[in-house]
Amino acid sequence: MPQHQSRHLILLSVVLLLIVATVVLLRIRGVAMPYYQLETRPLAQHVVATGRVITPSRARIGSEISGVVRERHVHEGDRVAPQDVLLVLRDDEQRARLREAEAALTRLTESDRPQSRVAVRETEIRLAQAEREAQRRRELLDRGLISAEAFELAERAESVERAAAERARLTAEALRENGPEEALLRARIEEARVALSRTIIRAGVSGTILSRAVEPGDLVQPGQVLFEIALDGKIEISVNADERNLAYLAPGQQARCITDAFPELAFPATLYFVAPLIDADRGTVELRLRVPEPPAWLRQDMTVTVTIETARRNAALAIPDDALQGVANGRARVLVAHEGRAQAREIELGLRAGGTSEVLSGLSAGDRVIVGTVAEGTRIRLRERAGTPADSSTRREIPAGVN
Repeated sequence: MPQHQSRHLILLSVVLLLIVATVVLLRIRGVAMPYYQLETRPLAQHVVATGRVITPSRARIGSEISGVVRERHVHEGDRVAPQDVLLVLRDDEQRARLREAEAALTRLTESDRPQSRVAVRETEIRLAQAEREAQRRRELLDRGLISAEAFELAERAESVERAAAERARLTAEALRENGPEEALLRARIEEARVALSRTIIRAGVSGTILSRAVEPGDLVQPGQVLFEIALDGKIEISVNADERNLAYLAPGQQARCITDAFPELAFPATLYFVAPLIDADRGTVELRLRVPEPPAWLRQDMTVTVTIETARRNAALAIPDDALQGVANGRARVLVAHEGRAQAREIELGLRAGGTSEVLSGLSAGDRVIVGTVAEGTRIRLRERAGTPADSSTRREIPAGVN
């Protein structure tokens, strides 16, 4: 056999021996596998979603009359209280109507009413004279001293004066103090004053100006929204969460909120409303949270991320999710190290959060769960511990909806 072929056979034999030795060594020592050693610790489940700050209600302020803006007294963000002046319209026409109505009342009390009283007295005097003249002519007619025609003229004169006296009396009655004419004029004055007051647009509620849609010189019309005011009251947050979270959500759950503007300043809120309907287009459900003590810097329509705590265990036997296999219907399969070999176990799962699940049955504290896949019964050797995920009380794995 040539020398070079002999060397090749020797080299091949050495390689085969190394492979066989490695296989034997692995079978003796086992496959190196990372693992988790189970322990009990606090476990919290969260749903995270993004939404916006809202107020329970808003007031939309407009004008009851048409007019041109003379002054605007507020800007967006200003705080207002009831009766604060927001806007002033030009009031020349309203003031002219008020002066006209007041002048008519003055004319009534100082001129028309006294003149009506004088007119009543004058017509009563003339009527008395006409009555006496008619009586005198009746007597003369009875004595045959005057014609019937002369008597009829006296009677007609009496009737005319009687009618004039009645008209004067009715006029005086209408113009009397607190009579119908005075009531009408006072109603006109009140109407003019109301019209004048409507040229000053005031806040009817306490709140914050959110928007304004008018400037000095603008023509405003009834029904036009000039200001929008967020009413004082409890601040709320509206979020749309993924509908897959619905089973975990319930009114009364507590939440931690942060805004995009002030991410370092968290504040609490309470979930109080879960919408009965699902947004079919987005696959989300609307949630409403109350903020009992809103920070002074919180503003309408701020973007807010809320972390709602949906469940908590103070001492749960926790297993990282990457050690689970075949998760379905609240159960899973795991591999544990038992007497140097991989042993399969069926476990029941409870709370799931932050990449970690609660083990209800099938494992105990101290068990070492293998991370990875090997055949059951394979000899193994534990490598290094895979470690423990971050505290799930501040994280979540449940799908979350985002606005």
